[in-house]
Amino acid sequence: MNWSSGYVTEVEYIFGYYHQLNPALLRLACLRAGFHPPSGEPLHYLELGYGQGLSINIHGAAMPGSFVGTDFNPAHVAHAQAFARASRSDVVLLDDSFEELAARKDLPAFDVIALHGVWTWVSDDDRRSIVDIIRRKLKIGGLVYNSYNCRPGWAPAEPLRHLMRLYSDLATTDAAGTLSGVDGALKFCEQIADSDALYFKANPLVDERLKHIVSLNRNYVAHEYFNRNWELMSFSQMAEWMEAGKVTYVASAGLLDQLDAINLTDKGRQLLADMKHPVLRESVRDYLVNQQFRRDIFIKGPQRLSQLDQTELLQRQAFVLTTWAHDVPLKVKGVRGEFDLQEQVYRPLIEALAERSYAAKALAELRTHPNLRTIHFPNIVQAIFVLIGMGHAFPAQSPTKEARRRCAGLNKYLCERARSMDDVSFLASPITGTGVFANRLHQLFLRAIDLGRPSLSDQVADVWNLLSAQGQGIKKDGQRIDNAADNIAELTRLATEFQEKRLPVLKALGVNLR
Repeated sequence: MNWSSGYVTEVEYIFGYYHQLNPALLRLACLRAGFHPPSGEPLHYLELGYGQGLSINIHGAAMPGSFVGTDFNPAHVAHAQAFARASRSDVVLLDDSFEELAARKDLPAFDVIALHGVWTWVSDDDRRSIVDIIRRKLKIGGLVYNSYNCRPGWAPAEPLRHLMRLYSDLATTDAAGTLSGVDGALKFCEQIADSDALYFKANPLVDERLKHIVSLNRNYVAHEYFNRNWELMSFSQMAEWMEAGKVTYVASAGLLDQLDAINLTDKGRQLLADMKHPVLRESVRDYLVNQQFRRDIFIKGPQRLSQLDQTELLQRQAFVLTTWAHDVPLKVKGVRGEFDLQEQVYRPLIEALAERSYAAKALAELRTHPNLRTIHFPNIVQAIFVLIGMGHAFPAQSPTKEARRRCAGLNKYLCERARSMDDVSFLASPITGTGVFANRLHQLFLRAIDLGRPSLSDQVADVWNLLSAQGQGIKKDGQRIDNAADNIAELTRLATEFQEKRLPVLKALGVNLR
């Protein structure tokens, strides 16, 4: 039997970072939903199917506790281990299958077991192994995070995925390679759509999805659509699977998903308010929002928090702004469209978070801030969660010297890697315990600063020398700039913007290279 079990291994997965896997954000989602979050100290964390390992390495470097993960693709494991060596963290990176991991006797009990983008693409045998791991190795009070493609939102496009896979299987030779097969399958589907196929006419959103898929990174497309195992699952089916692991659904890890005002109509909210059965209620909600991808949190033995306990836990939590204050938009997108945020609530909150050079602030401190005293506490809490859901704020921690050292080591490695690679867009923050956005140019500017380049012009020259030596250049408005002078001018503009807006935030988040 082939060791890959039908999973795409000929091409590597993308180097993605997924903040939903972060233990602090998972705990916060539980707290927001009114449930006791896992309280294990030190934290024991297990990630199933870590891909290239960027997320688990950032979390293992930036947060206290023990982090264990497995991914059966040796190429992924090699990259993940390189990240771990750079940070000198104690992350344990295995290459076991889920069946092999379930059979191990040397694993501790875990506070968090997480899998992102795995469940849809594995076999039922693998799913049974995952549930077995959850049942036997998750602590009482521990949580499971599991994300997956779901009905009803994905269902209309399921035949499109079948058609792509069918062409790849029947009309592509092994010698052509996986990526060639992906390109061929996409062109084939485009030909069918252009031939007035009634399927595409009856499902116009599927035609839009096909156009979107064509624009995506081919490695991502290969892993997303071309595995042998690929199964949509409704929430009720997932709840049934998880019941065998003795865990119960409590919340979505997507904080904006928990905000009904931007996702449901008044009629929808009233309909759900009258529903008592949790599985039926959550299933109906999926139909109301046409859910395509779920990010579920389950707990083994969930315990409800009293309002007093919830408030006290929230007040002790610190938060930090992760975006330049003036760049935080006062609009939020939900299923029902784009909504304006209350400026009289959000603007003073954002300004308060930006004070003292973006230093982290406990919610109790924000509650008593002179400019926030007239705002009802529940409104401050909701605003914080909306900012986090939008990606402009995160919960903060008090980092240890060891966490700062590990993050610096990993960040230095990633910035050195950025000299020739453009596939990682995050660095590790010991303040948030998460990955923080920093594109390739940001990383190269940080590297130039770390090398002691004293002026902005020196930093620009350093970056331009690296790019030009490789025949690369800057893009503006989607078009590559050809001549050196215009490249340097655009780099200077970008470096100035970085110095003014992004660098102060990165410094506040402890994103350093030494």
